[in-house]
Amino acid sequence: MDRLKHSGFYKLKFLVTPEEFKGILELFEQKEAQFNLSNAARTTHDLNQVHEAYTAYYQYFTGQEKLYYHPHFVYSITMKLDDKISGFFIKNEGISFPYRGAWAEDELPCIMLSLPKGFQVHLEDEKGKYYVYEDIREHLPLTHAFYEEVGKYIKKHTKLLRCSVGSSTDDLQELKPSVRVSRDAAADLANSWIFTTYSLVLNMA
Repeated sequence: MDRLKHSGFYKLKFLVTPEEFKGILELFEQKEAQFNLSNAARTTHDLNQVHEAYTAYYQYFTGQEKLYYHPHFVYSITMKLDDKISGFFIKNEGISFPYRGAWAEDELPCIMLSLPKGFQVHLEDEKGKYYVYEDIREHLPLTHAFYEEVGKYIKKHTKLLRCSVGSSTDDLQELKPSVRVSRDAAADLANSWIFTTYSLVLNMA
């Protein structure tokens, strides 16, 4: 079995509308996934609460006026698809972009879904106890297959985000982040305060 020098993560960054996000949550619901906040109590949220949190995050960035409060969207997701408990992580991230010779004060929104590539295996020899990382596909094949299923679903409904920033048509710089966005989410972004504030232009057919 292959050992990994570093665990690392499978990652997929995306942005969809709250209505489209329901389809993603339904996939997790079918697997009886549990969503926990990253607080000390690891508070569990049901799918309605998760959807409400996503909606608040989405509306902050797609509204026409910037709100004072910046909502966050961060959960660990646990499920038992193989014979062991496995976990995903989903959280909001920002996409930095240049503006007038510096980095913009604000960032474009996206959500990152991640799964560890390595599975921690505890070993012991004459030197003592230690652990190594082995390929999660070998230890948790159903978990990895589910990650691929979710990724395939998201990719089916999204395209890579492409937009330009610049003070004039002669100074336009295209942004090519590795973030996937749905058609409707892109349309909402194009009319949002962040696109207006920084004169961003959407480049998606």
